[in-house]
Amino acid sequence: RLEMRNFGVKVCVIEPGYFKTMITNVENLEKNFISSWQKLPEEIKASYGEDYLRQFVAMLKVLQKGYNSNLSLVTNCMEHALTSLHPRTRYSAGWDAKLLYLPLSYLPSALSDAL
Repeated sequence: RLEMRNFGVKVCVIEPGYFKTMITNVENLEKNFISSWQKLPEEIKASYGEDYLRQFVAMLKVLQKGYNSNLSLVTNCMEHALTSLHPRTRYSAGWDAKLLYLPLSYLPSALSDAL
């Protein structure tokens, strides 16, 4: 962002939370994870264990319940960033981005990593 300023380019960062899209669709993710898992060497599969994949997919299914389906929150941020005379540096779309990820970004790296 700062490097582009010298060229007269204003860069805005849009940090959305979790939204219900095809990218976050659990069925698609699960299919892709299983496909990738099957291509892994046996040594790596043994290191992680079969439970790792099952627990990861189960966690995705739990998280999916909190996904926001109102994509206008993201597109409104995009519209403001593109059309505003003085756009903000950062936009956070969704309650999870505002209440979790934004405050987390202000913490020291070691603490945010632990959380």
